[in-house]
Amino acid sequence: MRRRPPRRPASTRRQPAPPPDPVPKSAANRIRLHSDRDDNKFVTVLIVDDHPSFRASARILLETEGYDVVGEAEDGASALRAAGQLHPDVVLLDVQLPDLDGFEVAGRLRLLDDPPAVVMTSSRDGADYGRCIEGSGALGFVAKAELSGAALAALLSE
Repeated sequence: MRRRPPRRPASTRRQPAPPPDPVPKSAANRIRLHSDRDDNKFVTVLIVDDHPSFRASARILLETEGYDVVGEAEDGASALRAAGQLHPDVVLLDVQLPDLDGFEVAGRLRLLDDPPAVVMTSSRDGADYGRCIEGSGALGFVAKAELSGAALAALLSE
């Protein structure tokens, strides 16, 4: 019969490694808003579009790329309410909504105490809207087919 070696005292036993810290989902892809308010705050986004399929696609795309989608709205009135309650950093705003057009909504969002950056979007080309985008106070325009975290980040860094 084989003898086992004597057990080491508890103080000399090898301790198991501590479990690794949990890593937030898509941590490597988190995109941060560089602002004087809070350098560590993730960019929060409100998506405003009357098509549920686009809202769902935009949410998945932006969340995958590190944005924090805090809400969705299907028309101008609900967008204004949601922006007032949620205080997003960015509002991704469709130009054509059933009740108010996106330019009107963008103008009203500018009047909030802490107005969000507004990025207009449409299935049409931005050139179709000419100076309306600039006049609305929006930060810029991204065509729906070209929406990406990088496109949004480029507008936010301007």
